[in-house]
Amino acid sequence: MTSIKTSLHFFFSHCNLRKSAGKVDLFKVVTIPAVIFVFLLFAWMLVIYFYNALPAFIREGLSVYFENVWQAAEEASNEYYGLASAIWGTVYTSLIAIIIALPISIAYSIFVVDYVPKRVKNILIIVSDMMAGLPTIIYGIWGAFVLVPFLQKYVMMPLYKHLSFIPIFSSPPITGYSYFSAGVLLGIMVTPFASAIIREAYQMIPFTYREAISSIGSTRYEATKVLLGYIKPAIFSGLILAFGRAVGETVAVSLVIGNTFNLSVGLFSPGYTISSLIANQFGNAFIYEHMLPVLYAGGLALFIIGLIVNVAGLYLLKRWEENVRI
Repeated sequence: MTSIKTSLHFFFSHCNLRKSAGKVDLFKVVTIPAVIFVFLLFAWMLVIYFYNALPAFIREGLSVYFENVWQAAEEASNEYYGLASAIWGTVYTSLIAIIIALPISIAYSIFVVDYVPKRVKNILIIVSDMMAGLPTIIYGIWGAFVLVPFLQKYVMMPLYKHLSFIPIFSSPPITGYSYFSAGVLLGIMVTPFASAIIREAYQMIPFTYREAISSIGSTRYEATKVLLGYIKPAIFSGLILAFGRAVGETVAVSLVIGNTFNLSVGLFSPGYTISSLIANQFGNAFIYEHMLPVLYAGGLALFIIGLIVNVAGLYLLKRWEENVRI
């Protein structure tokens, strides 16, 4: 009798396993096509950009990325273009933005989570989210008419007057429209995005961790330092998101950077970014034979910059995970 019960139990268990094995994971079926679609869309965009930029590479080679020249002419043979100043301006202003945004984002996140009452906390979070959702043209107009004059009068002129022997402060701030103005404006714009990620991660740290750190007699500063080390991946993610947002910004930057083909380390020099160059020149590009492929090459450069930043971020995250395991 026992053997019969055992056999029946084995039979029904085997049938249940076969049924569960035969079940289709509907969530997997739904999500895989979405992933494939996103990947194909990205690949398609990359192919389109490369195909349209190919005439520029055939005519000028990779020097289109290393020469600082923009000579539009009705005669096609007299046209010469180089994106060096635009690439430099893109990276330079984005680095300025990150240098400004990252410490502010971390400090803002700590203050909102640890120090303010809940009622005030909700107000600050709403204001931050509203800033992230504002149209960029609002930032651009405010930057052109308020931020740039303020920076020129109270920041650029004093720095130039007293520290002009330092190369980055050696350019006279004649108009105020410069790499520095663009970087500061971008820093203000990307801070809400970075702070949102860092704030959520910092807020989700288990309370037991905070209690454990406090129980060993750590000061507030020491405890905060340890907790920030715990959310390093979120800080890296916020950094990557902020940099990508700054690299791709167009309208606001074009209103404050000066739009000049200039290759300089001077913070107060006017310049260009790839995005602002495409926005300003795309309307006239169809008049000239070789300008449009160069603009597509500039868009391809943005792809490459974004890829490098994301790969670097993944590498840093991997190194951090390895150190944590050790």
